[in-house]
Amino acid sequence: MLPGGRGNDLARVLGIPRDPRDACGVLAEGSVRQLDLGAAGDRPFVGVASCGFDSHVNGIANATRLPLGNLVYAYALLRALPSWRPARFTLRLDGGAPRQLFGYSVAAANSTTFGGGMRIAPAASMQDGLLDIVLIGAVARLRYLMLAPTVISGAHVRQPNVEVLRARELELSADRPFTLYADGDPVAELPVTLRARPAAVRVLAPGGRGR
Repeated sequence: MLPGGRGNDLARVLGIPRDPRDACGVLAEGSVRQLDLGAAGDRPFVGVASCGFDSHVNGIANATRLPLGNLVYAYALLRALPSWRPARFTLRLDGGAPRQLFGYSVAAANSTTFGGGMRIAPAASMQDGLLDIVLIGAVARLRYLMLAPTVISGAHVRQPNVEVLRARELELSADRPFTLYADGDPVAELPVTLRARPAAVRVLAPGGRGR
């Protein structure tokens, strides 16, 4: 793969250089790695699928034509936050009992990073056959805004309103309509079932394990 998007999160996670000339070197020097994919219904994704507050942020980011680069997601967050109200999500992991989340968002992560470098699921692996399910519960808007920068390092997972689970399958619905975004694009409307697809794709990447 050659990085060419705005976020380039998969290239970042795999260690592929952003410069196209350097990235082409991976064709000669890289090694083949077998990686998992995620799937939202019948739509595959490589990195992270999320909804809720993230749906609004992605919608604004995709619609803007301002030349902001990766900062487009920070801009979109600031635009979306004033009108946001928490939603109630219903989740069923691997066919278990339903559980509720009242809060901001649910993310199903095959990889660690989305939004141009934000480590939403810092312990996720693309080779374990599982999705890391990141739940962000309700907090005051100002508190959310203060904590938002901690997603860059992944430190947000230590906050009391954040929980990380793992599952092969997630059935997800909410108390109002949301578009599920994956790898920056709209892929489904809730309710939706998300699954891990183990070892579904082979990729040339620089050496090292990568997550």
